[in-house]
Amino acid sequence: MIISPSANQLHKGPDTDIFWMQQALQQAKEGGCKGEVPIGALLVKDGKLLAKGANNPISSNDPTAHAEIVVLRKGAAVLQNYRLPGTTLYVTLEPCIMCMGAMIQARVERLVYGASDPKSGAVSSKYSIATDGLLNHNIAVTGAVLQEECGDYLRSFFRNRRLKKSPHI
Repeated sequence: MIISPSANQLHKGPDTDIFWMQQALQQAKEGGCKGEVPIGALLVKDGKLLAKGANNPISSNDPTAHAEIVVLRKGAAVLQNYRLPGTTLYVTLEPCIMCMGAMIQARVERLVYGASDPKSGAVSSKYSIATDGLLNHNIAVTGAVLQEECGDYLRSFFRNRRLKKSPHI
């Protein structure tokens, strides 16, 4: 099923970003229900969804199965091309170094993320890989889209995980 924003959301801007980030957050929630760290991502081109996915390194026994990598692989298969120019990747958490490297190799045009990742964020928290000009491709970045919702969901997931591991009294 192809998801598209309503006609009034097809322009580039905050409304479109909010629509797609809500869809990415839904992917995160689906991943969290499966016991994965709840991070969701979408790959969009020309206002149409190319790929959606969530973290699944635990279930796939694949340390590279971050949500961003999942959608890059799916999007490349849809377009039959390892380059993904003109695409926007939406993800609920600031990407790590590995995911930023993959986006640069894929030539993703734009990245939109939700919550910042102060421990390993490679967009602005720890590193500025997308925009530092040191590599052969730069990515336009919009951060903090639905930041509170994305961050709250992650914090809630980890809080619940800690509670389940604590002994019951």
